[in-house]
Parts: sequence; C-alpha cells; structure tokens
Amino acid sequence: MTKIKTTLFNLILFILAIITVIPFVWMLISSFAPNSEIVKIGGSFWPGQFTLNNYVNIQENFNFMRMFANSLFIAVTTTVIIIYTSALIGFVFAKFKFKGNNLLFSIVLSTMMIPWAVTIIPKYEMMMDFGWLNTYTSLIVPSMISAFGIFMFRQSISQISDEMLEAARVDGASDWFIFHKIILPMSRNTISSLAIFQFLWSWEDFLWPYLMINDQNKQLLPVGLRLFNGQYGTDYGGLFAATSISIIPVIIIYLIFQKQFIAGIQSGTGK
Repeated sequence: MTKIKTTLFNLILFILAIITVIPFVWMLISSFAPNSEIVKIGGSFWPGQFTLNNYVNIQENFNFMRMFANSLFIAVTTTVIIIYTSALIGFVFAKFKFKGNNLLFSIVLSTMMIPWAVTIIPKYEMMMDFGWLNTYTSLIVPSMISAFGIFMFRQSISQISDEMLEAARVDGASDWFIFHKIILPMSRNTISSLAIFQFLWSWEDFLWPYLMINDQNKQLLPVGLRLFNGQYGTDYGGLFAATSISIIPVIIIYLIFQKQFIAGIQSGTGK
C-alpha cells in the first residue's frame, strides 16, 4: 500500500511539473519562430521555420544588453545588501537580550502585513524630496531592509548554541568577529534561501523601476520588455527571445544555491 501511495504521489508531482514546464518550453521554442507563425490561428507547437532573427533584433530594436546589465546590477546589489542587513539585525534579535526585544521584533513582523501598494505614494514623495528620481539610489535604498529576511535569520540564528558564542567571547572575540566568522558561516542555508527569493523579487520588479526611472539607458529589463508592445501589434518573437534570455540569471542563481536551499528546507521540515 505504501509503495502504491508513493508511486501515485510521484505521478502527481510529475504531471504538475509537466504542466508547469510546458509554457516555458513553448516560449523558448516560439522564440525561434517568425511572428507570422506565432500568431497564426491553429499553429503547431513546433514551428515550421526556425530563425535567429528574434535574438538578433532584440539588441537592434532597443538597448537590451544595457537594460540586462542594469537589472543584474540592481538585483545583485539589493540581494547582497539585504542578506547582510537581515543577518545582522536577525543576530541582534536572536542573541542580544534587551528591553523591548520581542515588542520591536513584533513591530518589524507587522510591517509584512502592510500592502506594498499602500506605501507607493509616500515612498515616491520621499524619493522626489530627496532628489533621487531617475537614480539607482531610489531603487536600492528603499530595499535595504527586509522584514522577511530579518525573520528568516532570527529564526535560524536562534538555533545556534549560546554556549558556543560565549566560549568565543571568553577567548576574546568581539561581537563583530562572532557575527562574521561564526554566525554567517553557520547561516549558509538561510543565506542561500534568501538569496534565491530576493534575487527573483528584484529581478522581476516592474512597478517601482517604472515609477522611478525615466532614462531608457538606466531602465531595467522588466520595464524594457514592454517596448515590444507597439501601437499596432506586439513583437511576440522578440518578446519571447528577450524573456528567454532574462530567465538565465534566475536559473544560474538557483543552481548555485540549490544545495543549501534544499538542505535548509529539509532541516526546517525535520525540526
């Protein structure tokens, strides 16, 4: 009976995986087809004519590589900053006992309940008052602190033995040394998990860069993809080609951190 349940469960997962992957496979295959075949009613899954023009024209039609580099810079920068600040603040909440610790942590968690759309207008006015419109500062600074990241690190660091940290202090280690040489190396699974989530969120962010950046040379890729929607039609071939390339950094990030990410999930499930 157990073997039948396992087989049935794996079959369901396989079917769900196929359903999830098919749209991406179709997009990738269609990126090598001319627009006439993509929009053709009753067209086949496999294009009758393969072409590389969609990939060649994305750079000619708009500055694809510049926007790709801009998105990569913002995504990597915000991810690194958020991982560091989240780990540091999580360390304070987890291992430093002070009056109001739990209350302050509850306030931090409560910010996760506020809809992001509610903060758009106040944040926009702040960026305008600071003179940060059309600058990367407006994209990086508001994203430097993550309540979700603080929560993840606080829970993870709480599992680290206090005796180990006290032994390091007895040996003369400062709190900064403990944080960089003990806490961060022992939080690899949490770092990997947050890196995957945060990079994905930053990479696919559309609305905030659309509001902040007006210069096309500074614009990010998710906003740039809308340029394929013209007044009289959409360049689906170019859009699929650009989208297929834009997925590559996300896949690379996942492949780099997947072992620690899966280990962190298994560890959390076991606990």
